Amino acid sequence: MKKICVVIPTYNEKENARAIYEAVKRKFETRLTNYDYEILFADNCSTDGTRAIIENIAKEDSHVHAIFNAKNYGQFASPFNAIIKSDADATMTICADFQDPPELIPSFVAKWEEGYKIVCGVKTKSKENSFVRFLRSVYYKIFKKFASVSVIEHFTGFGIYDRSFVDVLRELDEPEPFIRSLVCELGYNITTIEYTQPRRRAGKSSNNITTLYDAAMLSFTSYTKVPIRAFMILGIILFVISIISFIVFAALKMIIPLLFCTVGIFSSIGYIFLSIIGEYILAIKSKVTRRPLVIEEKRI
Repeated sequence: MKKICVVIPTYNEKENARAIYEAVKRKFETRLTNYDYEILFADNCSTDGTRAIIENIAKEDSHVHAIFNAKNYGQFASPFNAIIKSDADATMTICADFQDPPELIPSFVAKWEEGYKIVCGVKTKSKENSFVRFLRSVYYKIFKKFASVSVIEHFTGFGIYDRSFVDVLRELDEPEPFIRSLVCELGYNITTIEYTQPRRRAGKSSNNITTLYDAAMLSFTSYTKVPIRAFMILGIILFVISIISFIVFAALKMIIPLLFCTVGIFSSIGYIFLSIIGEYILAIKSKVTRRPLVIEEKRI
């Protein structure tokens, strides 16, 4: 009997933990009865009582296991760590807040059984904040244009991964694993399933402008060299313009306006260069530090 592991990352999800467990379990007991299954909670140091709920669920159901992190290691490392700890024939990830619909689980399994190694859920529509949706769309369009790998738009990691691909992930030495980009870079025999993303069932999302920025910059610095080269070209162009302007203003004996203009241009370009270079340096630092993905406090 084939085994499927469903990884559920949690962070302060006391209002959703039991509900998502029951929804996933229901799919296996009604639609996927010919499979063995494991529900693996990856808790990123919740402080609201989520852990106690998970522990109670695990006592009730031997299919439920959990990894409790000693600290909050961010939105990428914790689920990735749980994925590579899976020993199932296929591993799924699903958000605890129900924005990844549990109803799609049988569809993912069916596509996997057709021979696909990776099945990605793609949000074609969403009931989330329209402005956030707009920002995501703009980001994907820009990233897709400049990235050195193929990009699956509006794919957040919700999907199913064959054991062979999980084995590939397990061999990586990646301190900041970004599963969405790793699927695009290393994944093979991929298909997608489209869905409409519902609103969060309950509780408050831990995602904010900072986490969105982290995700955007992590993918950009990992998979494209265009920004830094584009700013270099822009700097050269503005430098040439500054030299020409200097000659013109010097001929017109308008030195003061020229100096202010030139200082302003070089200052702004300098700040842009420093910010972009800083992002790449941070990416390099994270790759050579060799720290563990997470430190596990406890396993159930």
